[in-house]
Amino acid sequence: MAALEEKAKQETEKLEFSLNVPFPSANEATIALRSLSPDREPRKGGISKQMSVCGDTLSVRWSADEARILRVSVNSFLDHLSLVLETMEMFGPPLCPKQTDMRSGWV
Repeated sequence: MAALEEKAKQETEKLEFSLNVPFPSANEATIALRSLSPDREPRKGGISKQMSVCGDTLSVRWSADEARILRVSVNSFLDHLSLVLETMEMFGPPLCPKQTDMRSGWV
């Protein structure tokens, strides 16, 4: 009986991990969110990831059944985040929406 109760307790307890990533601006935090949002967790069950932007901070929260699944998901996310940051750094800060693109004449 005790073994069944312990197994049920383990199944209901979730591991959680939260990460807040500050950006120079709210616009850059939103760009990062949009760049990282299409990546779904490969496993349908056992883990969930929620992302949001508040001001200039990207917040990510994971909830998982197993430490291994959580570790793999966080590592994968950090790899993708690193790529997004490198790309943003390479291309420079985003243009303000009201700036004029001289090549196209758009305002």
